[in-house]
Amino acid sequence: MGIFKEFKEFAVKGNMVDMAVGIIIGTAFNGVVDVLVKQIIMPPLSLLTDGINYADRKFVLKESSGVKGAADFVEEVSIGYGLLIETMIDFIVIGFVVFLVVKFMNRFRNKAQDPKNKTVVTPKDIELLSSLNDKMEEQNKLLRERQN
Repeated sequence: MGIFKEFKEFAVKGNMVDMAVGIIIGTAFNGVVDVLVKQIIMPPLSLLTDGINYADRKFVLKESSGVKGAADFVEEVSIGYGLLIETMIDFIVIGFVVFLVVKFMNRFRNKAQDPKNKTVVTPKDIELLSSLNDKMEEQNKLLRERQN
């Protein structure tokens, strides 16, 4: 029964919902980036390199031999590096967009963590800690004045 209780606490706190939303958006975003790279970025790159289709690029280690469908047919052995190039471009685009989103979110987080900034709602725990810090500074100032 302890595992069910832990799962319930995990789900109620919102971690599971946040994770699910992140995974769903990430999967959808991956599809968008895949189309962006294959349909927008790669065709001009192919045009610049005299029509090379990067997805089909490969190093042939052993040519195929025989007639396809015959008993003695041996398939080609090759290392396909073109798809790796497209996947790396996908990765760079996704990484850059994630960097921009995190940078954007950190800007708002920093504003929200400043209790003196009244334009953004500050979380209650930060307001409380800031208030305690102000009170401690005030007490220290009073103690220093009494000692002098």
